[in-house]
Amino acid sequence: MKTIRIGSGAGYAGDRIEPAVELAEKGELDYLVFECLAERTIALGQKQKQQDAGKGYNELLEARMRAVLPICHAKGVRIISNMGSANPVAAGQAVINVAAELGLPNFKVAVVTGDDVLSLIQTMALTLDEAGLTVSQFDKPLLSANAYLGATGLLEALSTGADVVIAGRVADPSLFLAAMMHEFNWAADDWHNLGQGTCIGHLLECAGQITGGYYADPGVKDVPELARLGFPLAEVSEDGSATITKVAGSGGLVTVDTCKEQLLYEIHRPERYLTPDVVADFSHVRFESAGTDRVAVTGATGSPRTDSLKVSVGYQDGFIGEGEISYAGPGAVNRGRLALDIVRERFAICGFKPEEARFDLIGVNALHGETRGQYSDPYEVRARVAARCATRAQAINIGNEVETLYTNGPAGGGGVMKSVKEILAMDSTLIPRHCVQHHVTVLESK
Repeated sequence: MKTIRIGSGAGYAGDRIEPAVELAEKGELDYLVFECLAERTIALGQKQKQQDAGKGYNELLEARMRAVLPICHAKGVRIISNMGSANPVAAGQAVINVAAELGLPNFKVAVVTGDDVLSLIQTMALTLDEAGLTVSQFDKPLLSANAYLGATGLLEALSTGADVVIAGRVADPSLFLAAMMHEFNWAADDWHNLGQGTCIGHLLECAGQITGGYYADPGVKDVPELARLGFPLAEVSEDGSATITKVAGSGGLVTVDTCKEQLLYEIHRPERYLTPDVVADFSHVRFESAGTDRVAVTGATGSPRTDSLKVSVGYQDGFIGEGEISYAGPGAVNRGRLALDIVRERFAICGFKPEEARFDLIGVNALHGETRGQYSDPYEVRARVAARCATRAQAINIGNEVETLYTNGPAGGGGVMKSVKEILAMDSTLIPRHCVQHHVTVLESK
């Protein structure tokens, strides 16, 4: 039975590069997949693209390609990635430029576009899930709207023989599923195998999470050599079964428990996981140890895909102003609380009414509120004030008020930090599948 090896080179936009190089060098791969898009990433990319038409793709794209292209080209490893973000065509050209810089001959990149539906949704009566309003009724400035494409466009791109396939918004597991469909000739309505492939893709998509990264908890769930954490690969067979493993000698571990935790990661209903390719059913998935750092995966299936696609909509939602100051030594907690009370009262004196505000003592109540139980007061704390504001000018006031605590009391404050951040918020909607069309552009080195 035919078997392929697919490695996960990244689990988010800023992930480490060395584990991907290790996979390329030692993983005996057929495919190396870089999954680099979170929900807000494309909205951030659109902001970059507005400032420079040649930007808007993943900022580590060139660095990653310089690191892995020579190895992948020599070993015949094909690369699939959503690092195109808000500007896949520019990303594809950047890869061509790196290949030329490295002297790689006859290099081909296939770019998948069609996920950008911002102009389209503004002409349709689609309702935003959280706002409960149609797009036309929504009064926040829209930055992006991207439909989650599936494996179809990636399959067409792979059929061109491209060394690298670059896309924008594609569902995370679809990046991996496309390689399986291409190699095993799985049909687009082979729901059982598509469900199995989606499960494998889901296990791999967060890279180091399944090899012990997010799993690690010292003294409870110990993981060796986290600083050298190896990223996962899957040995996938034509019948849809797979073994999750990693490069021998790399840090981390692959166990039944690490796989179980990743299976349930970001899954609302395991028996009905909606993707653009298939409605996957993970409710009967079984993991079995197949040796050191080897776990066999079976039991996933699927049913017909839906007639709609999810669209992530990014919009500008004001600004967050923030200020922090530290207190240490005897009475640190009491001085920190007094500092926060002073800032609250200053807001009232100045007539400042932010849309939302938090007053936290980091190390005391910033995460779980006033639930510290029997714990004694810490020797040092950091007081933080953060507030959501309609304008940048209002947000600047937050840090300024915290800064005045230096000389206006209480005693012993230091290390003030203040910042203003634009809020890029997300909502979502559904668009009829037939309204979204992908397009493949092939770029070749001269």
